[in-house]
Amino acid sequence: MRRKKSASENPPQPTSSRVLPDESVKSGGIDRGRRKLISRFGLGAILMAIGGQTYAFIRSLVPNVLYEDPQRFKVGPLDQFTEGAKFIEDKRVFIFREKNTLHCISATCTHLGCTVKMQRLNQAKKVKVRGREIDEQVEFACPCHGSKYYGDGTNYAGPAPRPLAHYKVEVAPEDGQLIVDTSQIVDQDFRLTV
Repeated sequence: MRRKKSASENPPQPTSSRVLPDESVKSGGIDRGRRKLISRFGLGAILMAIGGQTYAFIRSLVPNVLYEDPQRFKVGPLDQFTEGAKFIEDKRVFIFREKNTLHCISATCTHLGCTVKMQRLNQAKKVKVRGREIDEQVEFACPCHGSKYYGDGTNYAGPAPRPLAHYKVEVAPEDGQLIVDTSQIVDQDFRLTV
């Protein structure tokens, strides 16, 4: 016969349904919290990306406005321009007066846009420009890369690809000031008679 074991002989078996309080926090509470936090960050990043793209699209519909100086401007009354040349530094132009005529030459080098300097020659020299011989009193030189121009703006040395621009000049009817229009490039022979 078999003998029955008493309760004291069989030690109690641990039950698997019993969970410690620390384990329940680790298994469910904190993990769920982390998942929610990460999903909220992810959703926020997606919304920010969509918002940025929407802003860029709407901004592309609004034109960019470029605020520049006007291309037509007054440089002063006629009596301010005596015989010879006057350099208007802030507008980068030379105004020439020869007796009763005026003309304007750009001071912007046609190579890379540096401001050319006018040099008076000690002695006039004869040069052949565009099929005719002229007496040169002044020349223009670019201090940046060595381009050189005759007094009429024709390039003859250095990397400059074309002559200096000549701009249209006129007299304002309301106050008699000289107006330079840099939007209108004229021929090198253009002269305003005053």
